[in-house]
Amino acid sequence: MFRPHPYYSNMTTNNTPHVAVTGAAGYVGSCVVKRLQEQHPDWRITALDNFHSGMVRQIGDVDIQHVDIRHREALANALDGADVVLHLAALSGVEDCDADPDLAYEVNVEGTNNVAWWCHTTGTALAFPFSMAVVGDPTTFPITTDAPRTPLNWYGRSKILGERAVETFADGSFPAHLLMISNVYGAHEIDERTVSKPVVLNFFVNRALAGESLTVYEPGTQARNYVHVVDVARLYVRCAERLLTQLSDGATGAQQYAIGSDEAPSVMEIARSVQTIAREERGIDPDIELVENPRSGETLTDTFTVDTTDVREQLGWQAELTVEDAVRTALRE
Repeated sequence: MFRPHPYYSNMTTNNTPHVAVTGAAGYVGSCVVKRLQEQHPDWRITALDNFHSGMVRQIGDVDIQHVDIRHREALANALDGADVVLHLAALSGVEDCDADPDLAYEVNVEGTNNVAWWCHTTGTALAFPFSMAVVGDPTTFPITTDAPRTPLNWYGRSKILGERAVETFADGSFPAHLLMISNVYGAHEIDERTVSKPVVLNFFVNRALAGESLTVYEPGTQARNYVHVVDVARLYVRCAERLLTQLSDGATGAQQYAIGSDEAPSVMEIARSVQTIAREERGIDPDIELVENPRSGETLTDTFTVDTTDVREQLGWQAELTVEDAVRTALRE
């Protein structure tokens, strides 16, 4: 049964929105908090992280609280009063989840269930990313949220379980956005500190700057769709805005959105782009070396287009930054 959230009940009193971000010390989460501060300086922001891999401790005037989403009581206390939860806390990436599947289960499955259950009991809105890893090795393009769930690894499987939990708990209880996000790349700044992640583009840029060859895993034709971290942060702000409206309308249930850009280059194409721009911007000319692929459980498809119609039409969002923008920015600094 639908239980009106306090934000819904207090709309006529100009209640100040309260947004909580889990995983706020991380690569994406810290960018989201910063964007929320810039776009909505009057909003109350609660930032949580267990600092397993988080890079920052404070963002502007927001201190990040040490809270582990696996601990239900501490989580509930920290989220108390939130109108929207942007749930970004996760053990992300194939390698990390393969290295510690127990931790992946505890964080990605049990932790997400804890967040979703709290939203269920309070009527709080929720946005949750469940990653393109859930579709495994897709055969039909462009990819939509209706794509079959055929993950190739435990990371993808854990995200499917999170997706299903949010769908289940949201039904009749709270509005939720489920975001199937493609590969996030690029860097952003938090209080003059660069925050990035060792994704393939950043990896190539760092090797070029170090005078090392750009090692491309065979076959090199494997493609991914790429979306910049700053564009992703803009998306979460749009989700928060829309979810607040849905709360005021008494809406419940989960809506799914496929998130990506118009860019789906192969690994070799990215390496060649970094090589060219490094030559133009820095006068360096790194070699490109094709090496044996040490990874298993990853898609090798040479096409990776994403249908972003729904997020564009319903949330007014589309990717703005390009791979070339990110490479040139990184090599100019």
